[in-house]
Amino acid sequence: MARRQRLCGLLLALAVAAVLVAAGAQGTCPGAPPRRGARVSVASFGGEGDGRTLNTAAFARAVASVERLRAPGGAELYVPPGVWLTGPFNLTSRMTLFLARGAVIRATQDTPSWPLIEPLPSYGRGRELPGGRYISLIHGSGLQDVVITGENGTIDGQGSMWWDMWKKGTLPYTRPHLLELMSSSDIIVSNVVFQDSPFWNIHPVYCSNVVIRNVTVLAPHDSPNTDGIDPDSSSNVCIEDCYISTGDDSIAIKSGWDEYGIAYGRPSSDITVRRITGSSPFAGFAVGSETSGGVQNVLAEHLNFFGSGYGIHIKTNTGRGGFIRNVTISDVTLDNVRYGLRIAGDVGDHPDDRYNQSALPVVDALTIKNVQGQNIKEAGLIKGINNSAFSRICLSNVKLSSGAPVRPWKCEAVTGGALDVQPSPCTELTSTSGTSFCTNSL
Repeated sequence: MARRQRLCGLLLALAVAAVLVAAGAQGTCPGAPPRRGARVSVASFGGEGDGRTLNTAAFARAVASVERLRAPGGAELYVPPGVWLTGPFNLTSRMTLFLARGAVIRATQDTPSWPLIEPLPSYGRGRELPGGRYISLIHGSGLQDVVITGENGTIDGQGSMWWDMWKKGTLPYTRPHLLELMSSSDIIVSNVVFQDSPFWNIHPVYCSNVVIRNVTVLAPHDSPNTDGIDPDSSSNVCIEDCYISTGDDSIAIKSGWDEYGIAYGRPSSDITVRRITGSSPFAGFAVGSETSGGVQNVLAEHLNFFGSGYGIHIKTNTGRGGFIRNVTISDVTLDNVRYGLRIAGDVGDHPDDRYNQSALPVVDALTIKNVQGQNIKEAGLIKGINNSAFSRICLSNVKLSSGAPVRPWKCEAVTGGALDVQPSPCTELTSTSGTSFCTNSL
């Protein structure tokens, strides 16, 4: 039954992707995959796509060959049809990892042999536990010109064993991502299925010039912390035409955790998200809650979320510091969502007890417009922080309905404006000055 549901989800994802690509006139990310001067196959380095042979060494040899070739324009590592069981492996610069139709890169479940790496400096420790963290299945650091693409081949994290350890409280370190690229630039991820990640699926951190398009991300709704795509302290990021159905936020923009993120001081900025469809028990589109380096200049548009906890969730907390500003979210369709919108200053845990309780985040200039929702249980919550009220929050043409009356908005420590909002907005968003900002921002 579970396999049938997963197959139906994948078929739906591919159908949605085709529709989204046809809608490309609404704008598209810049950049196309470069032409490579050479091609090698993992099968030529002792790899066996039989689903049983461990190919970690074969992938390492193949990547080393790509690096040694120094071909004009770089080289492509081809993964033929088959199931390629492997432990974690690193990529290199000027490289394309190409998954053929029917190719599956499958993570080994031999968790004791999984390598550990240092915590991210903007997090200070593993996100789940003190100390280091398990390296991602596919990893790279300090790279330039990296492409991961193909013919909708699959990267399968076999996450169930990791999820069980998390549920039983037996994890020794923070779980691995499926893909993490650190301090890298000029990245394209496209036409690949990410499935059953142990933790977050796609995590570009300290990166620039990132394009993620035509990607499908799948995990059961009860899989813990399987975020879809999490750009983190990264700039010039474009995410479009993706289908995401996971156990946590479909997309969450982050920038470091409390005092460590404040000290590292690298914001996420200039991020575009468009034509995303998906479902999640948490948020369809989120910012936070780890935003200590700041998040600014974000455009998210043409979003379609169903069967989710929140349509839009902007989240931070006392001790985070940082800022969330100049964020525009528009043309959103919601169906069967508990909260249409939540903007809250009391979300998320802390890495330790050394965080500065006086480090209050600034949330300013958020515009949310052209949102249509049906089967919505609660309109939403906008709750700022005492001594750091959220400011210039604009809601325009936001209409949330249900067969039963939708529970009203709840607001606290917030200023801004509301135009053509149903159910009726809270009084904090009906001031003359706030309405003036709202009109100007549109």
